[in-house]
Formats: sequence, C-alpha cells, structure tokens
Amino acid sequence: MRKHCLCMLFIIVCFLLGQSTLAIGAAVIPGDARSEEYLPLLAGKRVALFCNHTAKIGEEHLLDLLLKDGQQVTALFSPEHGIRGDIPAGDSVDSSTDSKTGIPILSLYNGDTVIPAEKDMSKFDVLVIDIQDVGLRYYTYYITVCDLIEACSIYDKAVILLDRPNPNGHYVEGPLLDMSLRSHVGRLPIPTVHGMTLGELMNMAIGEGWLNLSNKLKFTVIPCLNYNHRTAYTLPVPPSPNLPNMKSIYLYASLCPFEGTTVSVGRGTEHPFQCFGAPELQGKYGYSFTPTSIKAAHSPLREGEVCYGVDFSQENELKLRAKGMDLSYVVEAYKIFHRQGAGEKFFMKFNSKRFGREMVYFDLLMGQTYVREAIMAGKSAQEISAMWQDDVKRFKEQRRPYLLYAE
Repeated sequence: MRKHCLCMLFIIVCFLLGQSTLAIGAAVIPGDARSEEYLPLLAGKRVALFCNHTAKIGEEHLLDLLLKDGQQVTALFSPEHGIRGDIPAGDSVDSSTDSKTGIPILSLYNGDTVIPAEKDMSKFDVLVIDIQDVGLRYYTYYITVCDLIEACSIYDKAVILLDRPNPNGHYVEGPLLDMSLRSHVGRLPIPTVHGMTLGELMNMAIGEGWLNLSNKLKFTVIPCLNYNHRTAYTLPVPPSPNLPNMKSIYLYASLCPFEGTTVSVGRGTEHPFQCFGAPELQGKYGYSFTPTSIKAAHSPLREGEVCYGVDFSQENELKLRAKGMDLSYVVEAYKIFHRQGAGEKFFMKFNSKRFGREMVYFDLLMGQTYVREAIMAGKSAQEISAMWQDDVKRFKEQRRPYLLYAE
C-alpha cells in the first residue's frame, strides 16, 4: 500500500511539474524545422527570405530546403553582417547575387536602405523570416525585421516568422529605451535585455502599436517546440563574427555598453566580447591584450595598443548565464579613468546628422541619459540597477499577453 501511495505521489508531482517545465531531454525544435507548418502557406507564392548563415536546419540552409521542395524563391534580404554572416559590425553590405542559386540579394544594411524600394517589394508575395537573434535591444537584427514588417504592411505582403530560441530569454534587465533616443541600436521601448524570442517581440511590437502599419498585416509565427524561457539553449551557429560562442553571448549585455566608451571589448582579438581593457587601466588589472585588424574586425578600437583589463574567456559558461547583465565593469572602469583625470575621454561623442547635435554613443546604447549621468555622479552599479527595476516590472506585465512560451 505504501509503495502504491509513493508511486501515485510521484505521478502527481511529475504531472504538476509538467505544467511548467519541459520533458527532460526533449530537443528544442526551431520554427524552421517545422516545415509541415509553413510549406503549405508558401504553395504557389513568390517567396522572399530575410535570413543569414544562421537559417540552417541541421546542416541544410533554409534556402536550399525551399528550393529542393520546389518553392519559388525570388529574393533574399540581407541584414548586418550579410547573408553569410562574415561581414564585420557596422560595415556596409552591398546588394549582389547569391553565387550558388543566382537569386538577387537585396541589402538592408548598406548605409542608405531602411525600407526596401517598391521595385524590390514587387519581387515577392510572402516574406519568410529566419534569423537567430540574441535578445538584446542593441543587437540590430530585430530592427531590420521591424523595417521589413512595416514595408510588407505598405505593400500588402504576408509575413511568416520562423521562431528561434532566445539564448538570453531567461531574464529581463536594463533601462527602457527613451524613444527620443531611438537609433540604429535601439528601435522599440523595451529594456536592454527583453527576454523574448523574435516571434514574441514582433507580436508585441504589432500588438502595442509600436510599428507604422499601413494596412492589416498578415503575420504568422511558427513557434519552436520543446522550448521555454528557462531553457539553456546553445546556439548551433554563431550569430555574428564577434559573438563566436555562448560566453560572448551571455556577456554581451554587460560588455556592449563599453562600445560607447574608449574601452575595448576585445574586437580584433581571439576573444571578442569575452574581455575588456584599455591602456588607462594599467595598474588595476594584470591581464592584457593588443587589438589588431582582422577579418572580423577592421581597424578595431585601440588597434596596436596594449590594453589592460579583465579576461572572461576561461569563466564557466553557466556561471556567466546565471549572472546576466552586470554594469559594474563599466562603473569601475569609469572610476579609474576619472581618478586619472581622464573622465572626459571615457564616453565617446559624435556629431549626429539625425539628432542635429553632438551625441554620446553610450546614451544610445543604454537608451537613456540617466545611466551615464549616474555613473559620472559616482553611483554604484547596484544603485543604478535599482533605478530601472520598476520599469522592468511593468514591462514584464506588459509583455505577458504576447509570450508564446512559459516563463
């Protein structure tokens, strides 16, 4: 009898756990691997793809799969880093032709193009989106998706988004974007780490009216299977040249703010986004590196200079995942610059045509001015983090109706 009761208790516990967790060992199936769900929607249609090298199903690229199935693919849209994902950050991506298939590649990252031209939009009936995002507001792929969705609304094109897991989908952190600072590194009023898949985020952008939609949009998301927001998903393909592994992806939220400063994040080394340093930090840190110009980073910040800082490349991957966004590295680096009388050199400034005035790039990355102001006032990382927690709480409630997966 006791044995029977224990067995029943085990079954009940497993059932309750099963309501919020996945079966142990169940493999995550991204949206593009669920071809039975979207191929019928493409029958008889001219298809455009927004994709890059991450659009792979096993070892096969989505483009090859669609052509093998007899689909009429008539255009490829290219994001930052290009279709093959090998163009350095910020470099212009030229329109061209795919050498393997002869299909025209229409760049969305050439310095001029934001919304595709009418002649490009006339080449297809339905847009299929398949690209690996990393879940941060300043990672540019989602911004291009926003532009494409708006264009598809204008020209009455259907959109099918093949969803992928968010490797930073397990938490939400950072300040909300002040829309007066909207830029090429921030498009939507969301926290730095929004914790949503691309499908969820676009559902929210549409549902909250954040996009300029001219007509009723035919928008379909093909969700992942066996995934929730606690899933520790390892990306099978690096999403861009300077995010080569999961350590860099987990550290991206903490280190990318340095891109608005004169401190290097390891571009031009073997460990981009797995270290930081600058000549001014000598004496505080013993680790050093010297950025050089390489394929993944042309003329990197601090090229040829010995930079002293911190190396995270040997840190435990799961520890970095659990830690999440940590502003203390930037706060401490600024204090060192400031003590040396070099505080004015820390934050990068540039003349912006869009804003019509001198801007601080750090403000665009953080989406607010108060973060920089608090750092300069001597606030701790904990004090600054507390300043955005109410916004994070409200955002998590606001996004709830749009979530496709359990939190």
